Amino acid sequence: MNLFDLSGKVAVITGSTRGIGLAIAEAMIAAGARVVISSRNQDSCDTVAADLNARYGEGKALPVAASISSKQALEEMVARTRETFGHIDILVCNAASNPYYGPMSGISDEKFRKIFDNNVLANHWLISMVAPEMRDRKEGAIVVVSSIGGLIGSADIGAYNISKAADFQLVRNLAVEFGPDNVRINAIAPGVIRTDFAKALYENPEAEAELRRRTPLGRIGDPQNIAGAAVYFASQAGAHTTGQALVIDGGMTIGGL
Repeated sequence: MNLFDLSGKVAVITGSTRGIGLAIAEAMIAAGARVVISSRNQDSCDTVAADLNARYGEGKALPVAASISSKQALEEMVARTRETFGHIDILVCNAASNPYYGPMSGISDEKFRKIFDNNVLANHWLISMVAPEMRDRKEGAIVVVSSIGGLIGSADIGAYNISKAADFQLVRNLAVEFGPDNVRINAIAPGVIRTDFAKALYENPEAEAELRRRTPLGRIGDPQNIAGAAVYFASQAGAHTTGQALVIDGGMTIGGL
């Protein structure tokens, strides 16, 4: 028995045209799943899906553009997935945004709301759209990609960190609600990963050296370092895990000074 086998499963993965989302999509396809590739741009979705289908087999990846800021777009993505694949077994809420850097005293209401709408409310929307069929089947897995930012304070990305802390509680609360129906929901909390989202944190040589110094493993993570955890949560290997947050940060949050 392969505990990590996802054969026959269908996964919807937001923000999956690059970075962590793409790494998760590829890992799930490699484990046997069919996946929905989604981001705001349809051309990007088409390009990524075409590449995955060429490498893993036609029909493995379905490109569906959807902005997480639009409830209607998310509903249409879910409907398109069901029309094509018939069902949804796995949901990965990976897409997020952070339009503001600086102290909390300087953030506008508009940007604060955008962070919460995209990073928390959009996850709630998608989960609410997908969870009912999982609960009816008495089987399903949901993964929310949060951040170690939800565990620490910051003078520069405070609103983002607050939204990621809210994601942890979203996971805990829904785990209680969905548990009796055998639907599991968990969070992944990456540290600094080499993605476009975190470029500012590692492109400066001095900043990268400081990140390495503060990380017990002495390196910055790659998207592939996160993908395995998503497969674990989605597969039989994680069948008795729910309401948890798995920190994957090379030890940064326990590294001391």
